[in-house]
Amino acid sequence: MDLGLKDKRALVCGSSQGIGKATAMALAAEGVRVTLLARNESSLKSVIEELPNSSRHNYLIADFSNPEEVSHIVRQYIAAQGGFHILVNNTGGPKSGALADAESKELEIAFKMHVICNQILVQALLPFMKEACFGRIINIISTSVKEPIEGLGVSNTIRNAVANWSKSLATELAVFGVTVNNVLPGFTETKRLDSIITVKAKKAQVTEAEMAQIMRHYVPAKRFGRAEEVASAIAFLSSESAAYITGINLPVDGGRTKSL
Repeated sequence: MDLGLKDKRALVCGSSQGIGKATAMALAAEGVRVTLLARNESSLKSVIEELPNSSRHNYLIADFSNPEEVSHIVRQYIAAQGGFHILVNNTGGPKSGALADAESKELEIAFKMHVICNQILVQALLPFMKEACFGRIINIISTSVKEPIEGLGVSNTIRNAVANWSKSLATELAVFGVTVNNVLPGFTETKRLDSIITVKAKKAQVTEAEMAQIMRHYVPAKRFGRAEEVASAIAFLSSESAAYITGINLPVDGGRTKSL
């Protein structure tokens, strides 16, 4: 299926590893010119080398704990190189733990890294999208927006803030040919999942292998997802074919989420 993305331009956040990296690979395979955004330059350089037609792509370095830096780096790039048709918002989740035990600072930091940085990036990219009459804003969040996940209190809170921010934007921007959607990964083979398994195994006093098997049992597909499977959903939502899809939460979770 031709997704109609050849020579589109995408900014993919958190693209030095995991789902972000897989998304960059999927978009590049469709002919998209990809700009990676993350804080680790050596990892970004490695990803660039792996992308199809690597010379067509580049990267930016910024830390999402510093929204002012993110704004400056991205706006400076757009002024010099032009804008983007596609924005993939993707940032590492807050640390695990009970919400009742979380310091207020943890919520403040998470809100800054997810909601504030997302807002900054949308405002920076939106003028070009409106001019092009084509924009795709895709937020990689979590199935916790449908069912809160035990032990991820801060993440549950912030992910829902992003989901409602996204739905509000979708309503405002549809008239300009700009869609806004959320992709909700389930248990996906990433470093984030590894850390969750470690915490859960310690709490349950079982081995990590045993905990991983318990978690697979929760999934109707009886396995964890691959980052590439999430990336395929993101690539489709970026496409011309998805022009009439906006304001949705799309679980990619092997059927684990029980709500509609």
